[in-house]
Amino acid sequence: MSKVAVLLPAYNEEVSIASMIILSSQYADEVIVIDDGSSDRTKLVSQQANATVLSHETNKGKGAALKTGFEYAKKNNFDIVVTIDADGQHNPAEIPDVIKPIVEGNADIVNGSRYLNGQDTDTPIYRRVGQTVLDSATNIASGVKLTDTQSGFRAFSAYSIDHFNFDPDGFGIESDMIIESAKNNLTIAEVQITVRYDVYTTTDNPITQGLSVLMRIFEIMRFNRPLYFYGIGGAIVIFIGLLISLTVYLSSAMSNIYLLALGLCVVIMGVILVFMGLISDTVSYLKK
Repeated sequence: MSKVAVLLPAYNEEVSIASMIILSSQYADEVIVIDDGSSDRTKLVSQQANATVLSHETNKGKGAALKTGFEYAKKNNFDIVVTIDADGQHNPAEIPDVIKPIVEGNADIVNGSRYLNGQDTDTPIYRRVGQTVLDSATNIASGVKLTDTQSGFRAFSAYSIDHFNFDPDGFGIESDMIIESAKNNLTIAEVQITVRYDVYTTTDNPITQGLSVLMRIFEIMRFNRPLYFYGIGGAIVIFIGLLISLTVYLSSAMSNIYLLALGLCVVIMGVILVFMGLISDTVSYLKK
């Protein structure tokens, strides 16, 4: 039998945390709540529900909370570590499905996906648009293809834990862990999960949160996948330059030599970016 730990990173989740602990405990040897500097009664409620509680004095972010939880799990020799959001969106009854590929030896990491079996019509449109952008960027940066890269419901084998540096501290950790997994040749599987959207989730602005995650992905992509980073950027710049030049031409404003020159300069900048991507990618390949 595999020894299973469930990690619940929590920040001000006193309303939902007890039910998540009780429901998760049916499928785990130990439920660990990482109280990330909550100002409400998250810690007290978690203790009353018989969870192990690891506390941060101040709010450090989800990445830091997961780091604390994984360090505890590694120290206590758990075979499988499950991460699940504490806000009640996920269904702990699906834990057996999420850990199954690891138990059977078919995966190092399992990603719970809302979209594996098709479009989740319950996802709010604004969330799905943002998810699609982050999924695409994460898949390009990692070189793998997952349908739900921002899922917080995952399972990890003990072997996989040493491959993560848990940077950044915040929500970008989901993409980071996928990218690090791919970089270290870990096997990632996906299973279908369900999600509720009628529960309170986070106080963070979803647009601000999404943009910060996207910037983090681009930062990693610049080093791990330079051809895509510079190539896509260069292609966009070339398109803008051609658009400026074409606009001048179609408007018969050829006398506006300065605007035409600007368009050509922008095209040249785009070409330079593409070549930078090719050179960087070649150098990265030769170093391997």
